[in-house]
Amino acid sequence: MGRLTETIKHLLIINVLFFIATNMYGDQMYEWFSLYFPKNDHFQLWQIVTHMFMHGGFMHILFNIYALYAFGSPLERMWGRNKFLFFYISAGLGAALIHIGVNYYYYNAGMNALLSAGLTESNILEIINSGQYSTQWYEIAGKSTIDNFLGAFNTPVVGASGAIYGVLVAFGMSYPNSELFLLFLPVPIKAKFFIPVLIALDLFSGVTGYSLFGQGIAHFAHVGGALFGFLMMWYWKKNQFNNNRWN
Repeated sequence: MGRLTETIKHLLIINVLFFIATNMYGDQMYEWFSLYFPKNDHFQLWQIVTHMFMHGGFMHILFNIYALYAFGSPLERMWGRNKFLFFYISAGLGAALIHIGVNYYYYNAGMNALLSAGLTESNILEIINSGQYSTQWYEIAGKSTIDNFLGAFNTPVVGASGAIYGVLVAFGMSYPNSELFLLFLPVPIKAKFFIPVLIALDLFSGVTGYSLFGQGIAHFAHVGGALFGFLMMWYWKKNQFNNNRWN
């Protein structure tokens, strides 16, 4: 892993400061800086960036800052500060874009079902923005559709995981034969095998709703970060970008 690079150090400091502030001010920090669904009254444009520095608990931030240090530092040493920071933020924004896109799919499915039953969008939004819902909606659209609709609208997303999944992809493509030692596996596994399997498990969990990593995880944000990371790496390799162009 080597030494801690400057950009990684600053990103870690920002994450820790946000975590401390969240523990001091609680719900107010989540309301301000988590990423809410765009039609939710709590949504603000800056949340597209700030959610990347928010975390839901100690283990959440511990895993993310370790992964950022372990996989991000070699990339920054290879690319330099500007290129790494561009990549990291872009992967995080891509993760947010995919997450919001999937939530719009769930939102539109639920909203269209309710509108077809004669309800109005303004009335539905007024109800769900107040944190409520009608049990009669389940009779109209079914439990899965309404649960996904309410979850997409009400549940904010926090964490650097989307950006870090982009970093994981970049690391795997740059150092495919690096052997990773994992707590839950007794033998090392090469990055080119572990990282695709990890992403595939997230995709499986997102599509099926059966989470292998626990509840409350934005699986499609992980997949989105990985996808944008792959696309950037593919584009840079195809066009033979020179690191000096980012200095």
